[in-house]
Amino acid sequence: MGQQVNNEHFSTEEELFEAGYRKYSGEKIDIFYNKEICIHSGNCVRGNAAVFEVGRRPWIMPDNASADESSRVIQTCPSGALKFIRKDEV
Repeated sequence: MGQQVNNEHFSTEEELFEAGYRKYSGEKIDIFYNKEICIHSGNCVRGNAAVFEVGRRPWIMPDNASADESSRVIQTCPSGALKFIRKDEV
């Protein structure tokens, strides 16, 4: 449907929801998180604590950094628990 997910296995938001991901909406990027497959490596929090902060609710705030920065951090997730869909490239 024109959406680009940072993993070719998922092609739509609906498929991410079906796989157990939760959506955190931003203006230029939506971030998806699946707590069931997270291995708590901490790459996200160390990568950008303004976007990913475990002690905050919501713990993911996509608009606290650029879409480029958020996608860069998400691509360091070793488990695949984090995914994104860019809205500015659709």
